[in-house]
Amino acid sequence: MVLWRHGQTPWNVENRFQGTLDIELTEAGVAQARRAAQLLARLNPDAIISSDLRRTAATAAELAAVTGLSVSYDAGLRESFAGDWQGLTHPEIEARFGEQYAAWKRGEPVRRGGGELETEVADRAAPVVERAVEKVPPGGLLVVVSHGGTIRTTIGRLLGLVPSSWEALGSVSNCSWSVVGQGVRGWRLLEHNAGSLPEPVIGDDV
Repeated sequence: MVLWRHGQTPWNVENRFQGTLDIELTEAGVAQARRAAQLLARLNPDAIISSDLRRTAATAAELAAVTGLSVSYDAGLRESFAGDWQGLTHPEIEARFGEQYAAWKRGEPVRRGGGELETEVADRAAPVVERAVEKVPPGGLLVVVSHGGTIRTTIGRLLGLVPSSWEALGSVSNCSWSVVGQGVRGWRLLEHNAGSLPEPVIGDDV
């Protein structure tokens, strides 16, 4: 499966927490989605599922346009709900929620602004992905259009990593993607924060 982050939004540019607020793409974000869709279409995906927020729906629409596939939407793929942090920049959050912000930056489990824990995001998002991939033909490809935080926590859950290590996966840039495939011991991370098509791996585990 490919887990694809949405294109740029105005709040991404302003480094403002979006969470579950419904923000549209910028013109640059639409162009990012269009370019990425042309690449991802060459992988011949079998299905597309997406968060139902406008920024992901618009991103998914670009891939649907070039593949002819329909898009299934699921609110379970939305970004982490960040409560009172949503709509604020990092300096504003630090000024208003200093102790909570510091704990989050230290990697502690935090209900940002009274919102969701990362494990709760994984609890709702990972099952959506697992149910969808079961419907894809053997050897087929599912494209999941979602959000940076949700993609990271979903990958962490699928790989069976302990939640305290999920941050080690790093961020996913606007309209970049990660590729997860089935290995002999379960899910395996094949590409992360990519903007080009996967290349065959030669000499792996040899």
